[in-house]
Amino acid sequence: MNWTQARRAAKMNPSVIREILKVTEKPGIISFAGGLPSARTFPKTEFAAACAAVLANDADAALQYGASEGYGPLRQAVADMLPWDVNPDQVLITTGSQQGLDLIAKILIDEGSKVLVETPTYLGALQAFTPMEPEVHSICSDDEGIDVADLAAKAKDARFLYVLPNFQNPTGRTMTEARRAALSAKAKELGLPIVEDNPYGDLWFDTPPPLPLTARNPDGCVYLGSFSKILAPGLRLGFLVAPKALYPKLLQAKQAADLHTPSFNQRMVSHVMQGDFLKRHVPTIRAQYKEQRDAMLAALKREMAELDFTWNMPLGGMFLWARLPEGINAVDFLEKAVDKGVAYVPGIPFFAEGGDPRSLRLSFVTPTVEEINRGVAALAQAIREHLR
Repeated sequence: MNWTQARRAAKMNPSVIREILKVTEKPGIISFAGGLPSARTFPKTEFAAACAAVLANDADAALQYGASEGYGPLRQAVADMLPWDVNPDQVLITTGSQQGLDLIAKILIDEGSKVLVETPTYLGALQAFTPMEPEVHSICSDDEGIDVADLAAKAKDARFLYVLPNFQNPTGRTMTEARRAALSAKAKELGLPIVEDNPYGDLWFDTPPPLPLTARNPDGCVYLGSFSKILAPGLRLGFLVAPKALYPKLLQAKQAADLHTPSFNQRMVSHVMQGDFLKRHVPTIRAQYKEQRDAMLAALKREMAELDFTWNMPLGGMFLWARLPEGINAVDFLEKAVDKGVAYVPGIPFFAEGGDPRSLRLSFVTPTVEEINRGVAALAQAIREHLR
């Protein structure tokens, strides 16, 4: 049988991270590679109670087809928890926030469309955009976020800017208030839409991040959020908030993709969110992740003291960004690290254009503190042996 594939299929690539995770399944590997929330944070008792309650009180609807927009009470709960005035009619419940990226790509990108991203940016967004055959351009970025002057120079005819202002994946950086204000004002002046992705914004360690970009210009932004990092990723529940002019087409794309996000999962999460559960639960995640971040920072300082190895200090989220010594390519070096029993994600796949071959991403939330100490020591030993 001759299966003729669409041209866009050739643009699809496997997730580099998913391929690396296969390596980490080897016994004894300490993985700093996956962007997986810690299973120790999953509210299993609350899920069990919610599951029983939904089946007891609302089983027929929970097990039936549902509205493509999402379960009404959950849409209202999303609107209520956001820090600006959101009409629940603008909330679309998605099958993970990754689906939100896919819907946006289908609705906003034509072949050859110009799309702007940070340097570096989220690999999953590049995967979602690429099949639509855009021209993706990187905007210069530093520790404070997007370089607004470079954005202005490259913004002509762009369909949108994709940005993760809070504890970014992969770098862990947070856009400052001053940079957000300047970016929002410039985008509004240029008529440049912004797609704001915020899966990590609740995971701050000491102080909350500044106000979202969408809160400053709701009609000029699409906002993406997720329940994966504050409840559990296996539920595959995310959401987007869209301007009224854009919402109908996103809804049509959602209908074509999967009709609706699972009715049972939506009701279960809606039940769990009743009362002040999230206000009690999320701080426990923050405390655990902060302890693990601190452990990784301490281990890096201790083990990499004499090595030309640099790293940043994220203020929240799940990742930090590091750089190997001169002359070591993170892709090529990964095999040697794995031989020592530790894995990471090379930084190159996160760059839309070019990139730093020495860069890498370390996730600190899945391993225990003891594993972090052993893993960082193993990475340092692999570097020392390589340099010798």
